[in-house]
Amino acid sequence: MVLQFTDRGIYCPAGGFYIDPWKPVDRALITHGHADHARPGHGRYLTTGSAAPVIRHRLGDIALDTLAYGETRQIGAARVSYHPAGHVPGSAQIRVEVSGEVWVASGDYKTVDDGLSEPFEPVRCHAFITESTFGLPIYKWPDQATLAADINGWWAANAAANRASVLGVYSLGKAQRVLRLLDPAIGPILTHGAVEATNQVIRAQGLALPETIPVTPDLDLKTLPGPMVLAPPSALGSAWMRRFGPASTGFASGWMRLRGMRRRRAADRGFVISDHADWEGLNSAIRATGAERVFVTHGYTAQFCRWLRDQGYDAGIVETDYNGESLDEQDTKKDQA
Repeated sequence: MVLQFTDRGIYCPAGGFYIDPWKPVDRALITHGHADHARPGHGRYLTTGSAAPVIRHRLGDIALDTLAYGETRQIGAARVSYHPAGHVPGSAQIRVEVSGEVWVASGDYKTVDDGLSEPFEPVRCHAFITESTFGLPIYKWPDQATLAADINGWWAANAAANRASVLGVYSLGKAQRVLRLLDPAIGPILTHGAVEATNQVIRAQGLALPETIPVTPDLDLKTLPGPMVLAPPSALGSAWMRRFGPASTGFASGWMRLRGMRRRRAADRGFVISDHADWEGLNSAIRATGAERVFVTHGYTAQFCRWLRDQGYDAGIVETDYNGESLDEQDTKKDQA
């Protein structure tokens, strides 16, 4: 096997490296900067140039090298290259070739172009390792225009009633994607410290984001009526929220597609938005690889694996320590201002 599944992570014997390992290893190839894929403690890291700034921000002074998308590197007897995954800025699928056999570890991915991340590119291979976070037919994402209209309509109604709109979003990926959907003409856009810290990293890479105002202890909220506040999910319902007075809360996640999930999160509104592929995205991505073998990781693994077998694939389930899209913040809370 080109890649093996171990208790430390996905391992390539021919190259002596791991892909997104969850336990400390000497050499780690990282698909993207979310905390369940880019972990501390490894000896050496390799990632894309556009994922590197966020990973450095999160992990500090590490031995980090980069590859451009499509650039090939020989590591031992393995040829390695990174290809856009469309998940968050800098996210990649990792192609590994050994003696003419090609495997692709996709990490997390989505096939719809969000205008922020490098668009997903299918990679032909013999074996494909796929997530299945939303691997059921009920998961279908609305288009960007519909999503923008829904969020801005909610915000405008709250602003007219002099209420703050507080939206729970992941600090990396979801926050910046939502930012680009917002209409700044409605009112000011405020950010939790953890969101703003990531925004600064993203802006420094040249990605355009609307103007935001960090929430600090000395911020005079009376001068900023009807704001949109972007915060990690962990901040919703916390003492941090009290400063906004009467507020309407929202939650942005693919899980909002499930009935009752908004009530479980005690949110007034739920918006269906995910940086993972929906049902059709998963299936179209797998078809485009031409792979005959498919390994299914985190998510609806049993159901999706069974579906793939029914479609004629040689499919199996792989146990990993990845979270997919949880209902809690994935990123390190460096700033709880």
